[in-house]
Amino acid sequence: MAARLRTWTARLGAVAITLALAPAAHAVPDRVLPEGSAEHYAGSQIAKHEGRGRSGASRPRQNGAVPGMDVSSHQGDVDWDRAWADGARFAYVKATEGTGYRNPNFGQQYDGSYRVGMVRGAYHFALPDRSDGAAQADFFADNGAGWSPDGKTLPGAVDLEYNPYGDTCYGLSQEAMGGWVKAFSDRLVQRTGRHPTIYTSTSWWNLCVGKTVTFGATNPLWVAHYNDQLGPLPNGWDRHAIWQWQAAGLFPGDQNLFNGDSEQLRGVALG
Repeated sequence: MAARLRTWTARLGAVAITLALAPAAHAVPDRVLPEGSAEHYAGSQIAKHEGRGRSGASRPRQNGAVPGMDVSSHQGDVDWDRAWADGARFAYVKATEGTGYRNPNFGQQYDGSYRVGMVRGAYHFALPDRSDGAAQADFFADNGAGWSPDGKTLPGAVDLEYNPYGDTCYGLSQEAMGGWVKAFSDRLVQRTGRHPTIYTSTSWWNLCVGKTVTFGATNPLWVAHYNDQLGPLPNGWDRHAIWQWQAAGLFPGDQNLFNGDSEQLRGVALG
């Protein structure tokens, strides 16, 4: 009997060691991008191709403009109380990229900005050569692009900028790129009831979309230009909604100015 107990004890010990050495089961990760890829934030490729321009952190002068910020997983969990104390009154939070990546910090960033009183919205980093516009809009809508007329939720935004992996315009003609953006916009309208804000730079848009299709009558413009003066707008718009004047990529996030006062910002959120 004693010999049997010793045998069972030895077997149980071996099982325990095997379980301890076995790899733990993991849930499907949020960071699902093609092999060799990296997660990107709004302006990461614009700054790389067009330069950061401004060397200082002082805010450009724009009368009546409301300061805000945009963040992604690069900032991790954001100290929203500090951001509010520093003057930020709105925020765009990265939700998705392509059709596989979800920002693991999205909940803390999206809900946290709302908690301190900011008007906030979500954005999607587009990879137009990986899947069609409607598919990426669906992925975005399923993972953070919801909108409600509460006066504190901005329409979802699509980030269109230089290809991080190759050809500037993702191998698409101007007509094809314009069609991609329209497909994304139309599907997000179906899913959320709002036309998405379009984030881009004048140089990239004029090169990759040009005058093939215009969105100025329906889609707010969030334009990136890192200088003291805003400069010309992309083809199709005669007014911008938001100017991203600094792409920091670190805390407290990229810096933006809304082109209007707080009531007009709320009006954009209301639709």
